[in-house]
Amino acid sequence: MASWSDFAAVEPTLAAGIRSLLQQYGPGLAYLATVRADGAPRVHPVSPVITDEGLYCFIVDSPKRRDLERDGRYALHSFPPEESDDEAFVTGRAVRVTDPRVVARLAGALRASPDVDWRLYELMIESATLRSHGPAGALPLSPDVKPMSRTWRAELRRPLAAVS
Repeated sequence: MASWSDFAAVEPTLAAGIRSLLQQYGPGLAYLATVRADGAPRVHPVSPVITDEGLYCFIVDSPKRRDLERDGRYALHSFPPEESDDEAFVTGRAVRVTDPRVVARLAGALRASPDVDWRLYELMIESATLRSHGPAGALPLSPDVKPMSRTWRAELRRPLAAVS
């Protein structure tokens, strides 16, 4: 696993593309998939926070927070852009941030209310993918236009280029 800063240091262009899609509407917007107790997936919209140090989410008391507390595996997928079908997603493990200085700094910067029962999680990255479908989008599919994907995996520490 890698922090956002470790990933961005190794793959700055890929990180910039993913960050751009996650923050395309201003604040971060994405779908967070977690693993329910019965093993099924659970998906909810979230507002991820990207700083130079990490990729974070404030998670209120909810089923998704209980999922992360029990099994930290997650997948984070960008909202679809209005002008294309491009997508970004990262996978890994969510780790609760307990350092009071980090929690206070991010809560203050993002105006996270102390009256809300939230916890801060850092989303550690196992893999990161950016996929571009080109100007025609994902549909109609054409044999002449292939989507381009670029994936990075923490254990390999190098990008994997693929066309699929």
